[in-house]
Amino acid sequence: MENSSSIANIQAGWPLLFLAWVLVTIATMGSLFFSEIMDVPICELCWYQRIAMYPLVLILALSLFPYEPKAVRFAGWLTAIGWLISLFQVLLIAGIIPESAQPCVGGIPCSETHITLLGFLNIPSLSFLTFSLIGILLYLTHRIESS
Repeated sequence: MENSSSIANIQAGWPLLFLAWVLVTIATMGSLFFSEIMDVPICELCWYQRIAMYPLVLILALSLFPYEPKAVRFAGWLTAIGWLISLFQVLLIAGIIPESAQPCVGGIPCSETHITLLGFLNIPSLSFLTFSLIGILLYLTHRIESS
């Protein structure tokens, strides 16, 4: 009886982890497209967000085959770090955090946006939304696995 319950949990957790992997892969490809094809300059905070995002592609892919829900813990830490950095940058762009607090040096300020989609979505806000969605999916996967 307990065995069939764990199989149901695997069936419920796997699609959420797969969806998180799809989001991470799309975000990674999008960031590479913007920087390598569109030549959008990359600020220091964007590099830190990439450092948190890119390994998630491999971590989540390896946790799918075979399904290993314990990888959610590792992915969760990277997601939380990326989320905090992206939140800081979104607040910096919104003017809530003063520009004097920005860590960016050199010629690329972190408070500047180069691309805006739909009139309000810039790259840092897309990063924030992506990390938020991935965090929610990882949390739901964890909840399913711990029940």
